[in-house]
Amino acid sequence: MFIKRSIKIFIIVIAAVALASVATAFAAANTVPPTKAGDGNSAISGYLISGVHYVLASPPTTITSLTFNVDSTPAIGSTITVKLVTGGSWYTCTNVTTAVTCAIPGLTVLSVDNLQVVISD
Repeated sequence: MFIKRSIKIFIIVIAAVALASVATAFAAANTVPPTKAGDGNSAISGYLISGVHYVLASPPTTITSLTFNVDSTPAIGSTITVKLVTGGSWYTCTNVTTAVTCAIPGLTVLSVDNLQVVISD
């Protein structure tokens, strides 16, 4: 009886050691890349939009593109989007220095009810 009990305890100890070894092996394989964290603040200023021009198709019932100027060049990699219909789609724009162009495929002139420009650095 004592031998059977000793064998059971021995098997349990071996199983526990094996599980601990596997857990340690997985933990040893984890690598965490260096990262940065911080907190700060800065003033947010807007852009002054001017020279808004709607390029119309022929016949002039739909808009094909929109161009406008901003008072300073957005940072490289900035996202520039416009929305011309309340609750409508956003259109992506591109810029060359302060000149901005937005492709507006198939939007009717009659549906335009606002101009919302978002530029995010």
